[in-house]
Amino acid sequence: MHDTKREYPKLLKIWLIIGLLMIFGQVVIGGITRLTGSGLSITKWEIVTGSLPPMGERAWNEAFDLYKATPQYQKINAGMSLAEFKFIYFWEYFHRLWARLMGFVFAIPFFIFWRKGWIDRVLMRRLAIVIGLAALAASFGWIMVASGLVNRPWVNAYKLTLHLSIGLSLYGYLFWTTLGVFYPDRGMVRHNNVNKWAKIMTVVLGVQIVLGGIMSGMKAGLFYPTWPDMNGELIPALLFQSTQWNVDNFVHYDSAPFMSALIQVLHRLTAYGLTIIVLAYFFKARKLAAPPVFHTWLYLLITLLVVQVTLGILTVVSCVGLVPVGLGVLHQAGALLLLTAALFQNYAVLEK
Repeated sequence: MHDTKREYPKLLKIWLIIGLLMIFGQVVIGGITRLTGSGLSITKWEIVTGSLPPMGERAWNEAFDLYKATPQYQKINAGMSLAEFKFIYFWEYFHRLWARLMGFVFAIPFFIFWRKGWIDRVLMRRLAIVIGLAALAASFGWIMVASGLVNRPWVNAYKLTLHLSIGLSLYGYLFWTTLGVFYPDRGMVRHNNVNKWAKIMTVVLGVQIVLGGIMSGMKAGLFYPTWPDMNGELIPALLFQSTQWNVDNFVHYDSAPFMSALIQVLHRLTAYGLTIIVLAYFFKARKLAAPPVFHTWLYLLITLLVVQVTLGILTVVSCVGLVPVGLGVLHQAGALLLLTAALFQNYAVLEK
């Protein structure tokens, strides 16, 4: 990982962990914002002036009037009271405020540690990539919001997934960087076959998270809130109709049930495949002679898998008329924790 085996200061390690926790919190807050339908409540992107919420009744009414001009208000929330608007405004405002706070928490210590000489060239390059990913996530956040301010009453599911994927890439890369700081000598164990399974497991998990993002953005759970079948069918019959496979159904996914059926099938099948892969990896890796920390993370991986599968099933069967906010947020948080455990395995196991 590092070309010099140096020991980084404890304060720098704590700073990186705080950064990880804040990104984790941002993903969770983003999930709440999405599931409560709050993401379109703020219709402007103001870096400086947007740091403060509306002050006074006049400012609140002006913000509310801007929201009333959006398709979401006109098609879904017409007649909403100012008090109800303040609730959804809070979550979007909190989501943006948390992002700004992350910037300060990262930037100020960064310059202090850099001046002290605590950040070497390798770590500097990695932190530069972290900054780039953070800026990219913020930019796509506004692109995502803007997609729901014209015509559609919700943000575009594909752009939402891209925003989420960049956010998770940011978290994953910072976690990998943090592992390099805590464990400069990468590779607690070396085993070709286990290393291969660790890579496969992480790639499939990444695909599954992307499918989950699309499924969430399309609110696909509302169409088939049953398990293990899908409204009485193993695979919905409409997926076998050639006429359904057209560009319009992929682009205008909210006008027909085709994409919801397709994404749900793919998400479920990938979940089954991922479960088999993680179990195979677990039984191979637990036989390895490795430090206690490796086996601790290994058992954490299998525990998180069981929890995540359970949360996924509960979330789907609870999507009757409305996506459950609590379960949906827990399922998203579970995906991030499972990704964390999978990345640790990749860092810990190298080829011989």
